[in-house]
Amino acid sequence: MTLLQTNLKSLPLLHQGKVRDIYDIDDEKMLIVTTDRLSAFDIIMTEPIPNKGRVLTQMANFWFNKLDNIVPNHLLSDDPKNYVSEEDAHQIEGRSIVVKKLKPIPIEAIVRGYLVGSGWSEYQHAGMVCGIKLPENLQQASKLETPIFTPSSKAKVGEHDENISLAECNTLIGEELVGQISQISLSLYKVASYYAESKSIIIADTKFEFGLDANGKIYLIDEILTPDSSRFWPKEKYQLGMSPPSFDKQFVRDWLESIEWDKLPPAPMLPDEIIANTAEKYLEAYTRLTGKLL
Repeated sequence: MTLLQTNLKSLPLLHQGKVRDIYDIDDEKMLIVTTDRLSAFDIIMTEPIPNKGRVLTQMANFWFNKLDNIVPNHLLSDDPKNYVSEEDAHQIEGRSIVVKKLKPIPIEAIVRGYLVGSGWSEYQHAGMVCGIKLPENLQQASKLETPIFTPSSKAKVGEHDENISLAECNTLIGEELVGQISQISLSLYKVASYYAESKSIIIADTKFEFGLDANGKIYLIDEILTPDSSRFWPKEKYQLGMSPPSFDKQFVRDWLESIEWDKLPPAPMLPDEIIANTAEKYLEAYTRLTGKLL
């Protein structure tokens, strides 16, 4: 069963994002449901990707549990049955979590271990990424000597995230908080990438999001280290000078580029083959990393 959009009767809808629907529980808790929606170039596709929401939820929960010694996270429960009706619970089983209500910090904390994507484009133009000077003569997909923290702005649905410098980030949220978040993000990446390589996956880059409680304590929120928030490469296909195939929506991106779509809504209809290949890649990443079947 695929889920493109939720319609829970038990709780009021707080917010609908690109992929997640958020429902209000009380002053301290909310319910996050990960649908099978897929966004590419910041536009939501018309067709769902089977099991995508379940894969993302279970993979993020795996990492939340594995990395909670580095920073606390917002996860309270992965079983919503105490908060919704039986009918609603059946609709969102395996794809929903109950979390703490926190104040989101308005940046995306991106860590890059390899030079690819927008970082590679920026490096080719200016020899740096987000104001960070890098060595000369690096190639596409070069492994960086030390992973770098490169924040971006947090865009609204339908708008594009933009890379920002550390100075701009300091202006947005304050130098002290930037220092804390960058240190936490780099620590998370170091542990996760070491583990992933043992499972033959390279984490080229990833993004984290954080929130604050009433006392100013930092929590990891949203999702972490999934194919939607990270660039996962199969270790056996890594090659310097090219962007390896990735465990994510690359099939969709490549197809959209091939038809010369203008990247404005409405999104074109995705072919069945592209949908099936994308679903398979998400599931393969989950199985490799967790050792489990969905």
